[in-house]
Amino acid sequence: MRSAAAAGVTDFGENYLQEALPKMDALADLKLHWHFIGALQSNKTRVVAERFDWVHSVDRPLLARRLSEQRPFHAPPLNLCIQVMLVPEPGKRGVDPSQLAALAGAIRGLPRLRLRGLMCMPPPQPDAAAQRAVFARLRDLRQALNVDGLGLDTLSMGMSADFESAIAAGATLVRIGSALFGPR
Repeated sequence: MRSAAAAGVTDFGENYLQEALPKMDALADLKLHWHFIGALQSNKTRVVAERFDWVHSVDRPLLARRLSEQRPFHAPPLNLCIQVMLVPEPGKRGVDPSQLAALAGAIRGLPRLRLRGLMCMPPPQPDAAAQRAVFARLRDLRQALNVDGLGLDTLSMGMSADFESAIAAGATLVRIGSALFGPR
């Protein structure tokens, strides 16, 4: 990670809080932006609110309220993406698209948060065209929210196996840790 930072990478994402904290401490001398991209449990919101710059996996009002209440007052607002469930999958989280506008409205009113965009983690698709179609749905949902005045600028979508399709559909943040650092 230090080599990647020396090469100009400034944003790093982590799925697991227990793995993120030692890395954050070891790299504290660098000017980095930390993104929490994993499933967030309500009992871990305090540490996430205190240590991260971004959270990509908010999928319910309770998490947003806790993050807002627990964000330090000296810190800038915490950047958030709402995780949207575009393709139902057992064991995966995300707000149903029909509930997205209500959740976005609830987050918008919280004082220590800045709603930046949407995130999705769809299951593998059979080909690039199918990947782009799923990612285009998230782009369209963001556009619909922006028509209502939300001003969202972020689409967090695509991972090492499908980031090209995500970029073609408008991704502004991709999660390519496996491509850069190898498999877990």
